[in-house]
Amino acid sequence: MDVRAEVVDILAGFSLFADLTTPELENLVDTFDEQMFSEGERVVRQGLSSASFYVILDGAATIRVDGKDRATLRPGDFFGEISCLLGEAPVADIVAQKQLRCLVLPGESLERFLVGHPRVLFRLLQGEARKVRTTTRWLT
Repeated sequence: MDVRAEVVDILAGFSLFADLTTPELENLVDTFDEQMFSEGERVVRQGLSSASFYVILDGAATIRVDGKDRATLRPGDFFGEISCLLGEAPVADIVAQKQLRCLVLPGESLERFLVGHPRVLFRLLQGEARKVRTTTRWLT
C-alpha cells in the first residue's frame, strides 16, 4: 500500500472526516502537507504566532498551559484551528510525547477548506464544543 492510500485509510477512521467520500479524502491528502515531530518537540508554542491547522495521524501530544499538562491528544485529534480562525497566538504549547505524525494545513487555507467541506466544519464545531466543556471542567 502506498503512503497516500495509507493516509486515506487512516483519515477514513477519524470522526472529523467521517462524512467524506474516498475521492474527497484523496483530495484532502493532496491538499494537506505531512510533518513529523520528534519526542519532546514543541509543535505549537504558547503566546507565539501559529499559522497552521494540524490533524494527528500517529503518535501523541500534550496540551501544556503555563507549564502545566492539561490533556493528551491522540490520532484523530486536531489543534491549531483557534489560532488560525481568530488570527491570535496559541494559548497552549502542544508538545510531542513521542514521534508525532501530522497532516498540516496552512492557516490561510483553513477557511476555504472548511467552507468547501461543510460536514467537516460541523464536526470541527462539535470538537470545539467538547474542548469548551473540557476547559470549563479545568476551571472548576
